[in-house]
Order: sequence, then C-alpha cells, then structure tokens
Amino acid sequence: MIAALRHVTALVLPPRCPGCGALVEDEHRFCAACWGSLRFLGRPCCAGCGLPFAYGRGDGARCIDCLTSPPLHRGLQAAVAYGDVARTLALRLKYAGKAGFAETMARLMARLVPPDGELLVPVPLHRWRIWSRGFNQASLIANALSRRTGVPVNHVALERARRTPVLRGLGAAGRAKAVARAFRVTQPEAVRGRAVVLVDDVHTSGATTDACTAVLLRAGAASVSILCWARVLPDDVAD
Repeated sequence: MIAALRHVTALVLPPRCPGCGALVEDEHRFCAACWGSLRFLGRPCCAGCGLPFAYGRGDGARCIDCLTSPPLHRGLQAAVAYGDVARTLALRLKYAGKAGFAETMARLMARLVPPDGELLVPVPLHRWRIWSRGFNQASLIANALSRRTGVPVNHVALERARRTPVLRGLGAAGRAKAVARAFRVTQPEAVRGRAVVLVDDVHTSGATTDACTAVLLRAGAASVSILCWARVLPDDVAD
C-alpha cells in the first residue's frame, strides 16, 4: 500500500533537483550539473578548523590561525563549500520553508559525524525568531542526522538567551561582541561529560559556534565538535 502510494505521488509530484528544480530519479538527488558544482570538503585539511589544504601535510597538521590561536572546539567539519548550489539549499530551507532540504543536507553530512559523538545539539535561534519563522533550520538538520546516525539530539540543552544583530558586515571583533553572553546551557546534566556535536547550516566567521562551544564546555561537556552543511572559505586558501 505504501509503495503504491509513493508511486502515485512520484507521478503527480516527480522528484526534482534540490539545486535547480530539474527532474531527477529520486528524492534528495541532484542533477549532474548541480552535483558537479558542489565542492565536497574533507582531507587534506587543518586538524583544528577543517580549512582545506592544497596538499597533505600529515595527520594533525594545523593552519597558521589554529597554531597561533587554538580553537576551543575539537574540530570543524562541513559537507561542502559555500557556493551557488549550497547557498540555494540553505536559503530555501531557512526562508522558503523547504523542510525536506534538511534531509538532503543530512545525507551528505552524516559521514562527518565524529565516531565518538554522543549528542547532537543544534545552534539555537532566539524564541522570537522561531515564532516568526516557525522553525529552527539547525534543529531540522539535527533531527535528520539523528535519524540517519542514531546519535540522539537535544533541542533544549542550549538556548539563545538574547537576540543578536545580523553579523554580516561586522568584523571579527564586532561579531564576537555581538554574540557575547548570547547563549546559555539550560540542561547542564544533558551535556556534562559528553562528546557534543554542534550542528548548524552555514559556517561563516565562527563567532556563533565559538560562543556556543565556550558555554557548552563551561557546563561540563567533554568536548565540542562542529558540523555544518556548508562553510564559507577564504578566496585564496593558503598552502
């Protein structure tokens, strides 16, 4: 019965590419052009922040920034680099309510969940933002990741206690100041002693995830890793 219903649905609403809307064979599949335009991230990369290296430098190698100012988090991974297709998915999920795109993202992010990750925690939105938008896109992605990996998710352990301004256009110092004291852990017992995986859609400067990481560690988390759909890369990645 379910198979027949899916067949009828596919005839009436055939699956389309999440990037451009072209007809594709299955749900969450990209057309050849959009798939080919995605830049998948992985090794070789900085062991600290995940910044891609032009060539392998050996296990544990770190970029200059991570050597001079080691991050609090244990590592940062993104499925793809921020580009036209990655941006389309992120914006349509966030502003057009395309909740199914969270599953599309999670399918490509699941391989990057740390093997010892014990708890998925989405980067929270302020309650006013959730009321106006109706959902938190990071929570939708975390739910999809949990279904695929079996790692539990907690949506309420971390809270955005105050509204923050749009960070776009602010320098590093301005971003850090904007998110200072914006987050708090409401369930320290949920994160204490656990390897937390902080989930978000797009990673830009790191100000938000740095602030979240700091409060999670202060609450007793054993470690915090960051996992996101896409990350903005510098125009020229230093070798």
